[in-house]
Amino acid sequence: MNSINIVLHEPEIPQNTGNIVRTCAATGASLHLIRPLGFSVSDKYLKRAGLDYWHYIDITIYENLEDFFSKQPQAFPYYYTTKAPQVYTEVSYPDDCWLMFGKETAGLPEKLLFENKDRCVRIPMCEGLRSLNLSNSVCVAVYEVLRQRNFRDLQLKGQLLNYDWNEC
Repeated sequence: MNSINIVLHEPEIPQNTGNIVRTCAATGASLHLIRPLGFSVSDKYLKRAGLDYWHYIDITIYENLEDFFSKQPQAFPYYYTTKAPQVYTEVSYPDDCWLMFGKETAGLPEKLLFENKDRCVRIPMCEGLRSLNLSNSVCVAVYEVLRQRNFRDLQLKGQLLNYDWNEC
């Protein structure tokens, strides 16, 4: 199995989740949302940000973290946090890949991170900044997994333009 599973723990901002829906649609990733959510999945801002991509994705919603782990016992997530010593590019992601991200204002629960220190990863950034935007972080992570797979199952050949690139 070559699946990528994006797990959002208690996401708060509908536009971020909508953008992540679009990333999932473009990459074939599945989306897992863990309640409480800071919005309704029918929220107009969520749908606007995700545009018409909702029917392209596999989305599952869980009541809480315990519900997620009980329904997905095979999940072996990598936890994205600004607190990890390991950089996300230092991981060789498995074929059945689970990437977990926390809510925008607080990240993932400290207890969860402490219990899974060996699977915590971070995206490097300049010192003194809080974090990247959630939807940007998800995109960075998903495309690293895809890069490691040599973008298998994605269209690699874009439309060729009738353009003389030497005139740039």
